[in-house]
Amino acid sequence: MISTASVPADQPVRIAFSLDHASDDTPPEDDTPLVFPELDQQLQPLPPCHDSMESMQVFKQHCQIAEEYREVKKEIALLEERKKELIAKLDQAEKEKLDAAQLAREFEALTEENRTLKLAQSQCVEQLEKLRIQYQKRQGSS
Repeated sequence: MISTASVPADQPVRIAFSLDHASDDTPPEDDTPLVFPELDQQLQPLPPCHDSMESMQVFKQHCQIAEEYREVKKEIALLEERKKELIAKLDQAEKEKLDAAQLAREFEALTEENRTLKLAQSQCVEQLEKLRIQYQKRQGSS
């Protein structure tokens, strides 16, 4: 008779199996417990019927699939983290691009202002020179 026990989903399940044709009285040589606490309860491998080789093989396959599922979930988590990093880098690059565009506009405005001020300074120098000449002419005629 096979008994089944219900295990809460938040507790790890320890399962040991062997595909050897040993009797039920002999403890299995490979007593490695398999734990899949990250799996939903309905996805947990069910204990096999030790009298059935097919049941043992199905259980082993289910455990392998559960392990593959765990690896895939781990890889997905790593890829999602990498995605977040890349999005942050992209956001930073876009911000820097906008900052560079703003700086280029400011540079253009300041360059234009500088050109205007140099022109005004040149005109003032010319006007000052004309005033000096006029002053000297007045000084010389008086």
